[in-house]
Amino acid sequence: MHRKFVDLSIYLENDVLSDPPGKGPKIEYFHHQNSHHQLTNFFPKLQKEDLPDGEAWAVERVSLSTHNGTHLDAPYHFHSTMDKSLGEPRPSITIDEVPLEWCFQPGVKLDFRHLPDGYVVQPQDVEAELARIGHALRPLEIVMINTRAGALYGDPVYVSSGCGMGYEATMYLLERGIRLTGTDGWSWDAPFVHTAKKYEATGDAGLIWEGHKAGRDIGYCHLEKLHNLEALPADGFHVACFPHKIRSASAGWTRAVAIFDERLNAG
Repeated sequence: MHRKFVDLSIYLENDVLSDPPGKGPKIEYFHHQNSHHQLTNFFPKLQKEDLPDGEAWAVERVSLSTHNGTHLDAPYHFHSTMDKSLGEPRPSITIDEVPLEWCFQPGVKLDFRHLPDGYVVQPQDVEAELARIGHALRPLEIVMINTRAGALYGDPVYVSSGCGMGYEATMYLLERGIRLTGTDGWSWDAPFVHTAKKYEATGDAGLIWEGHKAGRDIGYCHLEKLHNLEALPADGFHVACFPHKIRSASAGWTRAVAIFDERLNAG
């Protein structure tokens, strides 16, 4: 057997459109030749030419949101309470409280690349795709949706592309024991530009962030801005997506990775 790793994460980087304008990360790079002043703070007599090859260290200063890059959303991001449909509502867990066992489980990929931008996925769409791939959901599996947005990362239309998961479709997963999901789109929900038109036409605020708000009824997490989902089979792999441990935060960055074993052909 050969163990294969597939990187499901996008870069944290400057000048690539992965978020709406003004909401992306900012990274300042200090290189070996321009960082000597950081060392002289510790060693006042030190001169740049005293260092081997005149080089100090490389280090970066990063300014970003917990929702930049590939990240895991905690139930606290969606609403202040969760698990209403399981009994009494309780305070939503933050990213540092997410059970680690949720973050390393068998993965399932639902291919919704054929669905149009702004489409809101319904339970029948999930059922049809599960039937197509011949998979029966099991509790705690990590279910990821492959949308049209995945192939458009970095393009100006990325944040407005792809389908999104509706409330009923999300609840379909959660009621079957799923507690961690993911998408290669900017949001688990349909892009806001499409929802805004529906809201303007109907005045129904329940359409806004409906997939996220399923967390009010059953607490769950989801990954956003995944990458490379088209490289995965429909199932038969594991996903590791442990989030950064940020105290009381709504999300944490993660290096999401798919892991699966391939049989080596006999020579």
